[in-house]
Amino acid sequence: MSRLFGSVRARATLAATLVVAVALVAAGTAVLLSLRSNLLGEAGTQAERSAREVATVLAVGTPYADLSLDVDDRPVQVVDDDGVLVAASEDLERISGTGVDAVKPQPAASPGGEHDDDADDADDDDDDSGESLEPGEIGGRITVSDGSATIDGDTEDYRFAAVPVKTDDRGTLTVYAGAPLSAEHGAVNTALTVMLIGFPLLLAVVAWVTWLVTRRALRPVEGIRREMAAITASEDLARRVPVPDTHDEVARLATTTNETLAALESSVERQRGFVADASHELRSPIASLRTQLEVAAAHPELLDLDGAVADTVRLQRLAADLLLLARLDAGERPAEARVDLAALAREAAEGRTGVRVRGAEGPVSVAGSRGQLGRVLANLLDNAQRHARSAVEVTVRRDGDAVVAAVADDGDGVPAADRERIFERFVRLDAARSRDDGGAGLGLAIARDVAVRHGGTLTVHDAPAGGALFELRLPGDRAGTARDM
Repeated sequence: MSRLFGSVRARATLAATLVVAVALVAAGTAVLLSLRSNLLGEAGTQAERSAREVATVLAVGTPYADLSLDVDDRPVQVVDDDGVLVAASEDLERISGTGVDAVKPQPAASPGGEHDDDADDADDDDDDSGESLEPGEIGGRITVSDGSATIDGDTEDYRFAAVPVKTDDRGTLTVYAGAPLSAEHGAVNTALTVMLIGFPLLLAVVAWVTWLVTRRALRPVEGIRREMAAITASEDLARRVPVPDTHDEVARLATTTNETLAALESSVERQRGFVADASHELRSPIASLRTQLEVAAAHPELLDLDGAVADTVRLQRLAADLLLLARLDAGERPAEARVDLAALAREAAEGRTGVRVRGAEGPVSVAGSRGQLGRVLANLLDNAQRHARSAVEVTVRRDGDAVVAAVADDGDGVPAADRERIFERFVRLDAARSRDDGGAGLGLAIARDVAVRHGGTLTVHDAPAGGALFELRLPGDRAGTARDM
């Protein structure tokens, strides 16, 4: 059961069914209440009409004995000011809801009797409804109530209307007439039966349709899930999930999943290549150092101490480069320190032959890691000195909100086709250059990665002297620049 309702398909079906059920119950309740209200209003109108017909006859002075109160077998009562029943339907056996439970009229008093005196006194009073009526006038305020009555053995529910009427000789009389509620009960019961039968069937149809629609909508998702499970099991990142032709969210999900797989495959391939290249680069100095130590162990007089130190230094630099690249790949954020790039360029150029620094005389501040930015400038100067014929020039300047450090040499330059490739790891354009002289091919890759981590760029162009011009562009430290000024 928990597995069933743990699926999106089951939850969507359940939610849709519940929403429709709540809507149907609310709508059904409103329909029943409206139907009942309308039918009760119609019954009240019929009762009022019957009561007014009797009141009209009484208003013209018709005696009680001449009243016709058995129309349509509806209960009718005529009550005087004292609450005494003076006329009623002939077959009326029981009644409730009118306030007068009597069903047999009391004998009427003679015109000159005590009852007539009371009627004369009542001529000056208002009727029970609070209206002031003239003789022969029928009241306009109607009182409606619900009750029941038994006529000729048949008991039904009725809606009663009470209509006051003022007579000349009998005072104010109240006519109670009832209209049966059987039609109202029948209609409401019929509507309720239809709803009790129809609503479950409608809910079943809604649930079935929702189940089919969600199954069709989620079928591509299940295909994506199965393919991802297969990719995970096989570890074959070259596989891709199927993209449906629906052009909807599921199709976009499949497209994004394939893009993620492609990026992951590329990352894994780069990682494998990086590990292979690093192993290859480490093998050479380690093998050379081991050979020298083994020779020295057997023949101490043949120890090449300078070569061993050089291999150790090279191994140390390569390990430091690999460690920095690993930290950059892990997303390490640079420190947000204020760094004077002009002073850093002068420090990097100090002690180097043929390197000249020019540009801004005052501080040129950027935000970042002093150590990593110094490493970028040192790598660019190392690369420039390896390829320069005679001179290397470093320029630091402000360019709007950015700070630019340019390193130019007078060498052969970089072909346009290779100006992005040189920033890849372990790439050396001069295949004939020895590893001892040229390094491992990580300097420019590290410089590009550090520049990107600092929110900047590192590009290469043609230098004015004909060589290569490497341009490092970083966001300026606005707070630091304002303080410098």
